[in-house]
Amino acid sequence: MPFDPLEASISELQAAMASGKLSSVDLVEYYSERIARLDSKGPALNAIRIVNPDALADAAALDAERQAKGARGLLHGIPILVKDNYETVNMSTTAGAKLLENLQTGRDSEAVQRLRNAGAVILGKTNMHEFAYGITTAGSLFGQTRNPYDNERNAGGSSGGTGAAVAANFAAAGMGSDTCGSIRIPASHNNLVGLRGTQGLSSRFGIVPLSSTQDIGGPLARSTADLAIVLDATVGVDAKDAQTKVAAGHIPNSYFAGLDTNTMQGATLGYVTNIFTSSVNPQSAAVRQTFDAAMEELQGLGVTIVKLDIEELNDLLAGDLNGFRVLIEDFKWDIGDYLSQFPDAPAKSLDDIIAAGSYHPSVLPSLQISAATQERQGPEYTAALGQHLQLRILLEQTLLLQKLDALVYPSIGAEPLPLGEYDQPGSNCRLSAKSGLPAISVPAGFTAQGLPVGMELLGRAWSEQHLLNLAHSYEQLTGKRTPPDLP
Repeated sequence: MPFDPLEASISELQAAMASGKLSSVDLVEYYSERIARLDSKGPALNAIRIVNPDALADAAALDAERQAKGARGLLHGIPILVKDNYETVNMSTTAGAKLLENLQTGRDSEAVQRLRNAGAVILGKTNMHEFAYGITTAGSLFGQTRNPYDNERNAGGSSGGTGAAVAANFAAAGMGSDTCGSIRIPASHNNLVGLRGTQGLSSRFGIVPLSSTQDIGGPLARSTADLAIVLDATVGVDAKDAQTKVAAGHIPNSYFAGLDTNTMQGATLGYVTNIFTSSVNPQSAAVRQTFDAAMEELQGLGVTIVKLDIEELNDLLAGDLNGFRVLIEDFKWDIGDYLSQFPDAPAKSLDDIIAAGSYHPSVLPSLQISAATQERQGPEYTAALGQHLQLRILLEQTLLLQKLDALVYPSIGAEPLPLGEYDQPGSNCRLSAKSGLPAISVPAGFTAQGLPVGMELLGRAWSEQHLLNLAHSYEQLTGKRTPPDLP
């Protein structure tokens, strides 16, 4: 091809197609060749669950449409991967479970439909931690996804397949979901940008649930600009998801058009230092060293760093069931409600899933603790929701009273564990997930072992544009994105 798509941005790919140097068919063939060469031959990344059998035909139709009518927008003809908990009308939706290998829902999720409407090619579906219930991307259907920066380590999770695939240039960008870190942790482990929006920013319709209270979909990309383009196509009110009603009036015409390269200079960030002294999630010295170097670098660029030890934070992040009461209880009821929609589903409840016995061994303890729930939204659950509200108030008050642009901390404070080890420490997912406030993870550097570290920025409700601008200007100033050294 006269144009090399490796590490190319969506805007660059779009310009190449507009000039005739590249077609959508070329792109699908290019990414499909990389997947065939790098994902299924040893040591395989194991990031892709299925390549869309209709991708080439879809790309050809979009190329013809471009010739006849012009492009629909920046995503016209661009191959995108989606996590395998997003429903797709022509491919099964497994949530990483062998039990659901043949589950056909007969519809697209809202996010997938919006991507198709924007002209994107759904290239395929990515591996994920089974039922999204973990952060090391292991499942009974496909095993474990490898990290492209060290293929003997995990890729984060639960959207680890999307993270590894986008990092390895298997597509222009990808979709993940985040219940507690499942976009931001793979972004951190794979040197990517990932955003968890304000709760309600995007529709959950057609995404296999883990927790209806905390679930949200969103993109992972190699740059903030690419992420903003995908975000523009997928967010907004959806009549099929009542939670999205709160997004009305809070979404700009275009996040991509609103990107600013100067936001980080002169910003004030609150460095949450008691993350590193928390007993909730141990943080490693290697990550702290890299992260502190990034903080010093920011100060050299004119950013004010305010070190914060937020007294009440540890108690609000911990709490009942190690701070996961809501997620644990939601799953039992939400997965049953979801599967019961489909007459041909091989299970209709969490008890059915456990009885079938085909789950990955690492996920069984999580399934069992959710199955032990006896009451839907009982007093302990109500108390936990109250704790979520307290956390949101605490974080927003801290941002306001300290006059901060964002809070900053590592997305995950420990390196990815070796394959086969599943008790991954270091997740700082709860600040955003329990409060419902938006947070973006952006590459902050590498440890001495060459493993990526992510910097997470958390802001006030509906401050996505400001967070994107902070991340975008940080990228432009520091250039931390480095592709993995693949064969």
